[in-house]
Amino acid sequence: MNTDILFISDLHLALDKPEITHRFLEFLRNYAIKASAVYILGDLFDAWIGDDDFTPPNKIIRAQLKQLTDTGVAIYLQTGNRDFLLGQGFVQETGVRLLGDYAVIDLYGVPTLLTHGDLLCTDDIAYQRFREQSRHPVWQSKILSKPLLLRLLAARWYRLRSYLHKRHKTAEIMDVNQDTVVTTMMKYHCLRLIHGHTHRPAVHDFTINGAAAQRYVLAAWNKQAGYVLRWNQHSNHVEVI
Repeated sequence: MNTDILFISDLHLALDKPEITHRFLEFLRNYAIKASAVYILGDLFDAWIGDDDFTPPNKIIRAQLKQLTDTGVAIYLQTGNRDFLLGQGFVQETGVRLLGDYAVIDLYGVPTLLTHGDLLCTDDIAYQRFREQSRHPVWQSKILSKPLLLRLLAARWYRLRSYLHKRHKTAEIMDVNQDTVVTTMMKYHCLRLIHGHTHRPAVHDFTINGAAAQRYVLAAWNKQAGYVLRWNQHSNHVEVI
């Protein structure tokens, strides 16, 4: 029995990124099928405007996820800043299990904290304000009540606005705040953290109250490659697919 656990994030699947979609489908068929569990730590989609959206490539992605979960492979998903409207309809159709903003798992005997990563970027005050507003049930209900076409157009505008805003932000503002990292890890009693969001893959070593701690940052997928953090009872390493 394969006991490998796979971690990925920030695929940003979209119609205009067919190479990444193809790579993800191959990942599900040829890599994930051999694992015991897969954790997707946010931004699987570049934009998610509601579970009623079946525009490409959403339909084939749902079908392939369902095919994999039907084999017994557990898939866990945290939503990110691009796909936070993923809901129970998606869960029921795919068999994927949604996790909260923070989740602690036992990773071969070590409590490990998982999160998308955007909540750790507390220096980006404007984004944190939007995040708080956009997670409110009333706000989400209002958005999801609008016609699908209007939501599709709004998502395109949001992506453009996000791109323009990022051009005026420093790299430091868009990265995690180390004090927030330490405070959060202490809150959840973990000395290991895995997240995505920042698109700055690395392993950071530091200390918390004198104890060794680590922060693993997952890489974003692109047209040239996908990145998987493979973990088992003996070791962990990043695979490029």
